[in-house]
Amino acid sequence: MEKRTTEQLGRLSVEEYRQAPKVSLSIILDNIRSLNNIGSIFRTSDAFRVERIYLCGITATPPHRDIHKTALGAEESVEWQYCEDTCQCVSALKAQGTHVYALEQVHDSIMLDQLDETPLSGPVAIVFGNEIDGVQQEVVDLCDGCIEIPQFGTKHSLNVSCAGAIIIWELFKKLHKQ
Repeated sequence: MEKRTTEQLGRLSVEEYRQAPKVSLSIILDNIRSLNNIGSIFRTSDAFRVERIYLCGITATPPHRDIHKTALGAEESVEWQYCEDTCQCVSALKAQGTHVYALEQVHDSIMLDQLDETPLSGPVAIVFGNEIDGVQQEVVDLCDGCIEIPQFGTKHSLNVSCAGAIIIWELFKKLHKQ
C-alpha cells in the first residue's frame, strides 16, 4: 500500500470549502478553556463540513497561534461567530428553528448508540461544555435534549475535542443522508 499525497486527496481551497454544501450542523462551545481543544474542534468541523461554530463565554476566538496550532487553518475555512452568552446563543438558534442538544450526562439523555432511534432533522446544533464543569445547567435547561456517549471505563469523561470528533462524525453520517 502506498500512502496518498496531499494532491491525490483532492483537498479544497478555503474558498472552495466556503462554497461547498455543508451539513445542517452547528457547534456551540460553552466556555472552553483550552485553545488546543478549540483548534481541534475547528479541524474536525472542517473535515465534516460543519456549517458554523459558535464560540461562547470565555472560549477564545481566532486569530490565535495556539488555536491555529491544532486547527491548521480550519479556523479560516469554517464559519464562526462569537457570542458572549451561551444561553442567548441557544435561544436565538432555537428561535430560528434549530434543534439544540447538549453533549452531557443527564437523566434521560439519548445514548449515542441509540441515536438512530431518535429522529434528528436539521438544522441541528450541539453544545460542548467546559473541560471541568461541562455544559452549564442553565444551558442544558434550554436544550431540546442531551446526547451522551456511552463509556465503560473508570473515568466516564472524554476530552472535549475527542468527544467532539465522535459526535460530529456520528451526526455527519446521519445528517449527510438527508
